[in-house]
Amino acid sequence: MLISRGFRFRIYPSAEQAAAFQIFSGVVRLIYNIALEQRRDHYRNYLRSRGKCINFASQCQELTALRAEVPWIKAVPVNTQQQALRDLDQAYTNFFAGKAGYPSPRRKGANDTFRFPAIHCGSLRRINAKWSTIRLPKLGDIRVRTHRPLEGRALSITISAKAGKWYAAFGCEIDRPPLAGSDKPAVGIDRGVVKTLALSTGGTLSLDRERLKILDRRARKAQRALSRCQRGSQRRGKARARFAKVKAQAAAYRKDWLHKASHEIAERFGTVVLERLSITAMTRSAQGTVEAPGRNVLQKAGLNRAILDQGWRAFATAIAYKLAERGGNLLTVDPRRTSQTCAACGAVDPASRRSQSLFACTACGHEANADHNAARVILHRGQSAGVERGDGPAVKREAKGRKARKTSCSDEAQLSSVRSGGPTEQDGGSRACGEASIETGEKAVAVKSHAQLMPLTKAHSYRRAFDGRG
Repeated sequence: MLISRGFRFRIYPSAEQAAAFQIFSGVVRLIYNIALEQRRDHYRNYLRSRGKCINFASQCQELTALRAEVPWIKAVPVNTQQQALRDLDQAYTNFFAGKAGYPSPRRKGANDTFRFPAIHCGSLRRINAKWSTIRLPKLGDIRVRTHRPLEGRALSITISAKAGKWYAAFGCEIDRPPLAGSDKPAVGIDRGVVKTLALSTGGTLSLDRERLKILDRRARKAQRALSRCQRGSQRRGKARARFAKVKAQAAAYRKDWLHKASHEIAERFGTVVLERLSITAMTRSAQGTVEAPGRNVLQKAGLNRAILDQGWRAFATAIAYKLAERGGNLLTVDPRRTSQTCAACGAVDPASRRSQSLFACTACGHEANADHNAARVILHRGQSAGVERGDGPAVKREAKGRKARKTSCSDEAQLSSVRSGGPTEQDGGSRACGEASIETGEKAVAVKSHAQLMPLTKAHSYRRAFDGRG
């Protein structure tokens, strides 16, 4: 049985290697955005002239022609750019299958990442118990902090940045023998805000809310300081780094706790039953519209933050693959009225929920902790008919006719500077911002302007990616 797993390690590049990381991620991001624009804005012209749709193979051919003409794109390994095109192709596949929304452009600071196929990289070479090195194309040996062994066969290596730190994620394929069904007991789990996880056995597991509150206060303070800084200044860059560091600390603590809690539950139980919650709908804003304004908007916003702080979806994802590794099952049930149903007699009455923590059945008099009672109801439903494996159906995309997000003119301005040999700025000059596409033939890049002239300074964010500053 082949299973896919990811192993993420902190890496410590030199200053020169870190600058190259920024350049690589900037070029890969540009290629992705250009290819997205081509598919979004020029697919009709392409279909009319070529008689076929734009796909991964056709864009790879055009990328080859583009690299032959532009040296600063050719300086970045071609396989990282091809992986970006593959990501875009998969994004469109997911969109048309109804699994995700329409692909959106990648942004600097949020998508500083690129990926190598593992076949083009060296193997992870261990130096001692804590450190290893990995050799990457055009980058050399990178130091890796290996806090756990790497399992299986590596298929890809993804380099990414988060809060000023660089990480390498190894996508591995592990061959394991088929597992028989687990004989461990089943458990129902009620996910809540006051108590993160309430088990049908009577136990509870909860995040340290005080720690999250402290980090939230620090983040708010850092965000206020960031809002007072002038855009483009060095002080704003430092304030943004401080804010990102605090947010990363909260995310790291939450992720660590969720993995430990899911591991503990997967070791103890063979079947886990959860509610089939639509967390996106549960955390939707109550603001409303001008014609129909919402009510209790601030209270709903606070509830939304509390729900998202608990990481319900991340827990379901973690427990699913941990159970599968051990031969267990994850089941989901209908969440309606689980907090109003008596686990003893099955009577449904909203009045039975006396308070946040107390459940007292109006029919049989059964009293219990409300979260514990709900967990038992979830377990009973999981042991009956009408359950689903996994954590519910795929996310449905929005109604037809939704407007796709527009790619910024930075991509088009960057393309218009390709012929000049790279992202440079001329005094008093301007560039045309308009329809741009990658095309094969005598010209690698054709820019057809149908808009007014745009100053080259609009492409500042992309120029920073290529000169090593962004």
